[in-house]
Amino acid sequence: RSVPQMASLFGEARLGRAIDAAHCESLVDEISDSVLRNPGALISVARLKRSDEYSYMHSVAVCALMVSLGRELKLEGDALRQAGLAGMLHDLGKAMMPLEVLNKPGKLSDAEYKLMQTHPARGHALLLEGGGAGPIVLDVCLHHHEKFDGSGYPFGLANDRISLFARMGAVCDVYDAITSERPYKSGWNPAEALRRMAQWKGHFDPRVFNAFVKTVGIYPVGSLLRLQSGRLAVVMDQNPDSLLMPTVKAFFSTKSNLRIEPIDIDLADPRCQDKVAACESTNNWHINTGNGY
Repeated sequence: RSVPQMASLFGEARLGRAIDAAHCESLVDEISDSVLRNPGALISVARLKRSDEYSYMHSVAVCALMVSLGRELKLEGDALRQAGLAGMLHDLGKAMMPLEVLNKPGKLSDAEYKLMQTHPARGHALLLEGGGAGPIVLDVCLHHHEKFDGSGYPFGLANDRISLFARMGAVCDVYDAITSERPYKSGWNPAEALRRMAQWKGHFDPRVFNAFVKTVGIYPVGSLLRLQSGRLAVVMDQNPDSLLMPTVKAFFSTKSNLRIEPIDIDLADPRCQDKVAACESTNNWHINTGNGY
């Protein structure tokens, strides 16, 4: 239901019209309520983006991630709502980018990259002109590409010169982008995405990134895992007391190379004899699941 609303918003921005951020608050409240009911569900659904709706669903996903992360960081009330609204509107400036650059399958030229680097300022200008956007929303829109070590853009801010909300936006934006299928690349497995992000020293605020990992789990909902028993399983839910032992649904045997009757397994249950052996990429498994799956 969020796609038409976000498509309309981006359409207005593409025409250069001012955007009133307040019009999105009811959608943010709905997404926030959904995250509260089932933290993993909406974020998992938001990964299922068609290429023609990527920009819109990316906005919804980052909104949901910002709300989840904000709760982990003990944000409440209007601060939490503004964090969600900031996530929803952070990439509005991309509506001003040429589609051939935005969806280019190959590497951007230097000129194209410099053009893309203008999207935070362009989005910020649209929101400023429209009114209704508070300081948090404006700040995240302008600064979500700043890096903790000062190597980001547009201003090369570092450490505490970047607000907490912009540091949150940087993590949520990157995570959703790299786990999404795009015309020019396959999305990474969520667990693999977190592993790689942890290796990018200086990119993220370590405190915010660690809180983000607690939010989505070491093995985020939707991750594909291979168990020591040889079964493939999808992560269904987190175990807050042990991020390394989520609840999974096993559905395939790598030993017989056949689909098995799906079974829920709580890896944290003391009676459980199975453990995670490795994260798997869905691209490595061409499973014929048959009708109905």
